[in-house]
Amino acid sequence: MQLWQLDVTGSVFLAEGTELKLISGLDDCSRFCVIATVVRRATGRAVCRAFVAAMAAYGIPDEVLTDNGKVFTGRFGKPRRAEVLFERICRKNGIKQLLTKPYSTTIGKVERWHQTLQTEFLNEAGPFASIEEAQAAVDGWRHEYNDDRPHQSLGMATPASRSRPRPPDPDEAPSLWAPTGLEPLTTPPPAADDTAAAPEPASWPDAVEVDRVIPPSGNLWVGGQQFWLSPARAGQQVTLWIDTTTCHLSIGGWRIKTVPSRLSEADLARLRRADARPAGPPPAGPSPGALAASRCVEVDRLVNGIGGVTLLNQLILVGSPLAGQRARLRLDGQLMHVITQDGVLWRTLPCPIPPGQRHRLQGVRLAGPAPLPEAAPVVQRRVSSRGGIQVARQKIQVGMTHAGKIVTVVPENNSFRLVIDGETVGVVPRTTSHQIDRYKAYATRPGRR
Repeated sequence: MQLWQLDVTGSVFLAEGTELKLISGLDDCSRFCVIATVVRRATGRAVCRAFVAAMAAYGIPDEVLTDNGKVFTGRFGKPRRAEVLFERICRKNGIKQLLTKPYSTTIGKVERWHQTLQTEFLNEAGPFASIEEAQAAVDGWRHEYNDDRPHQSLGMATPASRSRPRPPDPDEAPSLWAPTGLEPLTTPPPAADDTAAAPEPASWPDAVEVDRVIPPSGNLWVGGQQFWLSPARAGQQVTLWIDTTTCHLSIGGWRIKTVPSRLSEADLARLRRADARPAGPPPAGPSPGALAASRCVEVDRLVNGIGGVTLLNQLILVGSPLAGQRARLRLDGQLMHVITQDGVLWRTLPCPIPPGQRHRLQGVRLAGPAPLPEAAPVVQRRVSSRGGIQVARQKIQVGMTHAGKIVTVVPENNSFRLVIDGETVGVVPRTTSHQIDRYKAYATRPGRR
């Protein structure tokens, strides 16, 4: 008996501010995610299209459990109850539809999946430039969740290892009924010149390798398959080791990602005739042991509105001026260096993640080049009528002769250097450990204090 739980959630944002919807489906027994489709509006037809596509890929479930939303049921329709499209698809395919009690948490497993998606992925990955980019990112995380991420309720097994396999012969599987316009899309047949191509030489192995440069969007297309690598890797050269089952992506000789291959023999043949080369052994990747033993690793994170990032469910404040930017976190021994998207060292903090846990970080990799030297921030203050200013809660006496002037404070390792009109007027020992949270002078107009 196979039961699917379906639900719709939000919290997927575009850079322009639009909130997208995510149609989700989870196998009740194995926790295997069967649906993770990003749409602009979760209409009844969009939900049914995602449902039909999932059944075409994973088989028809025996039961499906949903809430009482209008896209799932017409039981609360007015002036009278009517069958909606989702109910008709269930009836035609012999699926028993179960509905939750109003205001209950019966679909708690798929809602818990939404929480995991939010804390482990969406809090760090968005916003996205387009809906296609959002879908590619969600697909990548979904594959990691199904195939690589151990699940505590499954005894630390992966959902893929517990999911029910598809019927070995399509003729043995029940036929899927879908209304016109909702049939799952299939790959178009190869062009005539592809079918008439000469057979491949016997010396070619089953796998091929190609080199590509990651575009600014972080979405890479090869042979009709999309690979999400994030904008942080834009401009880097990635090597793809591909066969009909697996695709390994490596940069600088290290494997950074492994995903299922959706390329057929015809797709590989086209790559061979283009610029592919015979593949050697699959690339080696940094194992969890190697990452844990490494002194220096890196991760990329999006800084939230309060200047914080999340590492293994810990919130670390790195600075509100970086809010909305993607920062590179370099975990080097007992220190964590915060590096801006321009490659400049922003600040250094005690590392909150012990070496033995760093291999568990989402997107962790061996460290790249060292950051550029830290750029000294420009801090300005207006000298008060009594000749004083305050920086990082430290009171500094500049002098009565400079009252009303704008002073530039240059923070150094153990001191503050005071500059007025391009000349250094003093160097004051730094006695505060507080962070500088204001960089502009207030009351810059004459006459205001």
